Amino acid sequence: MLLDIVFIVLGVAMVLYGADRLTEGASALARRMNIPEIIIGLTIVAAGTSAPELFVSLVSALKGTPDLAVGNVVGSNTMNCMLIVGCAAMVAPMTISRSTVKKDIPFSVGASVLLMLLALNSFLGRWDGIILLISFAVFMAYTLSQAKKGQAEGQTEEDHGDGSDDPISGGNGITQNRPHDPVWKNVLFLLGGLLLLVGGSNLFVDSASSVAASLGVSEGVVGLTVVAGGTSLPELATSVVAARKGQSAIAIGNVIGSNVFNILLILGLTATISPLAIVGITTIDMAVMLLSVALVWLFSFTRFTVERWEGALLVGGYLVYLGWLIYNL
Repeated sequence: MLLDIVFIVLGVAMVLYGADRLTEGASALARRMNIPEIIIGLTIVAAGTSAPELFVSLVSALKGTPDLAVGNVVGSNTMNCMLIVGCAAMVAPMTISRSTVKKDIPFSVGASVLLMLLALNSFLGRWDGIILLISFAVFMAYTLSQAKKGQAEGQTEEDHGDGSDDPISGGNGITQNRPHDPVWKNVLFLLGGLLLLVGGSNLFVDSASSVAASLGVSEGVVGLTVVAGGTSLPELATSVVAARKGQSAIAIGNVIGSNVFNILLILGLTATISPLAIVGITTIDMAVMLLSVALVWLFSFTRFTVERWEGALLVGGYLVYLGWLIYNL
């Protein structure tokens, strides 16, 4: 078992480093194609922080351990809203924009409700997966249209300078690739990150399943705790650092975007490729996931800020839930 624990840690490290390399390489290539930064952030970077969940869930389903796949997503989303938002708010109160409260967070709530409804029969089939993927396409189309609209409005309000004093961006507002970043290096980062994600996911899933079998713990509980914690590290690091720097929009946007990606894209893609029989994930686990994002939404309505005490309440709630999971082992 000790060796399996070492492999779990190694697998997590490979997955996290691979996601970072993949995101960096893809972002650099996107800049070479003059894709706006806002589009890169909403797609490549958001997908990059969800890449660990994607690969771990997909590999879990293909290896015949669906509870790890579903537990990973449910546990990650619960951890995102309660532990990560809570920790970030305790570091610095998080100011939430009106558009996030009225448009973005409701998408996350809706995705959680949709997953609960589709999973009522303890099974996610291919048609369920397709429904989730269609919902994700609608979410992305709406998000990108809003981003382009916001960018266009921003450009009409600012001075029409040529941007010649900016060493990185051109006059069109699109970040240009630095000349010392060769294409082969970007491609190498992208492919290397992909290989690390696949290899790390395989190692992580095999080791986590082995530990679960040795301890007599269900794979669902392992997915809700160990696997979810490992794959949520990018969101935790990003949100806490952003909050400490006063960039609360990035912190909350990272969490909400990741939650939607996790449910609609990851479970949608996973269920479409390999239908998921849900055994170890209970209605209570699903309800806690929904409650966590509902609490973030509720707290956001109070002066559009998540205060420190509200963050502490979220963290405390997560610890109670974690204690309940351990008690019921």
